[in-house]
Amino acid sequence: MQTAQWIIRKYLRKRIAVCVIIAVGAFALTLGTRFISQRGVNQQQIDALTAHSVESLNKILRPVEFQRQEMLALVGQPCMAIHLPLRKLAVMLQTVRSVALVKSGQLYCSSTLGARNVAVHTLQPWLPNGQPRLELATDHSVLKGTPILIQWYPASADGQDGVLVSINIDLLSNIILEPAPPLINHISLNVGNQHYQPDVGITDALSSNGDSIYTRSSAAFPFSVSALSPGAERLALRNLLSQLPLAIIMSVLFTWIAWLATAGRLSFSREINMGIAGKEFSLYCQPQMDARMQRCIGVEILLRWHNPRVGWVEPDVFIPIAETQHLIIPLTRYVIGETAKKLSLFPQDPAFQIGINVAAPHFKNGRLMQDLHQHWFSYQPVQQLTVELTERDALHDVNYQVRSELGNRQVKLAIDDFGTGNSSLSWLEMLHPDVLKIDKSFTSAIGTDAVNSTVTEIIIALGQRLNIELIAEGVETREQAQYLQRHGVHLLQGYLFSPPMPLEDFPQWLAEHEAKQP
Repeated sequence: MQTAQWIIRKYLRKRIAVCVIIAVGAFALTLGTRFISQRGVNQQQIDALTAHSVESLNKILRPVEFQRQEMLALVGQPCMAIHLPLRKLAVMLQTVRSVALVKSGQLYCSSTLGARNVAVHTLQPWLPNGQPRLELATDHSVLKGTPILIQWYPASADGQDGVLVSINIDLLSNIILEPAPPLINHISLNVGNQHYQPDVGITDALSSNGDSIYTRSSAAFPFSVSALSPGAERLALRNLLSQLPLAIIMSVLFTWIAWLATAGRLSFSREINMGIAGKEFSLYCQPQMDARMQRCIGVEILLRWHNPRVGWVEPDVFIPIAETQHLIIPLTRYVIGETAKKLSLFPQDPAFQIGINVAAPHFKNGRLMQDLHQHWFSYQPVQQLTVELTERDALHDVNYQVRSELGNRQVKLAIDDFGTGNSSLSWLEMLHPDVLKIDKSFTSAIGTDAVNSTVTEIIIALGQRLNIELIAEGVETREQAQYLQRHGVHLLQGYLFSPPMPLEDFPQWLAEHEAKQP
């Protein structure tokens, strides 16, 4: 069997383990949730910023595309005749640095420089070209060495004629390619295999420097924008440090809730409730002997518990816990009902006593009488019932009207473990018990402890003086039995006669005992 400390520690460890798991889980779940949420927010912001850059450049290129036919119509006309309309067109487009007209591969008219005669391939090697092209390039005519975005529109099938539009990408980069630390460290405009970054210029390869690259392409024009970012995940991880206070608060909160919630589920009191519901408790009995006639005059009903989850549990463990957790009354009710169902195992003799332990709180509000009427008297027992009032609780809870009703129903009242608990002489006067049971601690002291022996003699004398029946518990030796008999105590109970036994074994024990008598 297990000790009280072992049982309590085991359930406490379980409870603590559950709370620790929940604390760690709440902490991890909070951080995990915040990480996922922040990662999603970061990704949305990165997507929004790249989408904004793409749309900003789309808004710049759409007017150029809209004026395409008007510009192509000017190709081949004398520069002197069209220079002013060409300049007006460039001014109207605002973001355009210059609009140049090309005829037979020669750039002959510019909105900025007027009439010219320059082979276009010397300015941009990939021109002329038969397909519309959008290219990143370096300016070789107006602001030499500065980056520009070139839109080429061919006006002839062989591409020797066309319109060359130069866009001030360097000036626009502060608007459309503005980084947003810490989300975005750099933004790159990508056209074909060329990449432009404001602080780097035009390069053939995009260098990330360890950053993650998020690219969004335009649906309207052949370019894309790349955001160089530490990454949504890495930024979310950096942000976790600021989420620690929230995670700690949530962990403490859920731990407290778990501690309160497991007070019932992971406690020994719940085990007792489960034991009652599952009929895990077994009824035992210990014979009470009349030493003068060497015959059994009654039994005390005892409760034993084999918990399938922890094994045998000592009564000294579960009875005090049941009392403190207000479960002693359901336990007593269980004992009364189960004993009543097995009355046939005992002699059908009105003088045969069956003692059942009852705690003082059971007397409150007439609950004891209600339970006796429902679970005991309904079986119409022949045997004498003795209610053994335990002294572990203060006897203030005893309802004296219930005491009178017990007497009216011919139920004896015994004070169990007399002299060890909360009783006093005044209780004897008020309760008028029929029986005093001398505690085994006094019985075991006979012949060894002068003080307890004296107390035992006083209890015996008190009982005899008040004409109260005396039963000595814990009798284990013949010397103890003889001592008690010499002092007038003839009703004895203990291992000298029999250890507690299952109720079902009592008829055989009684038959064997009676067979031994002369």
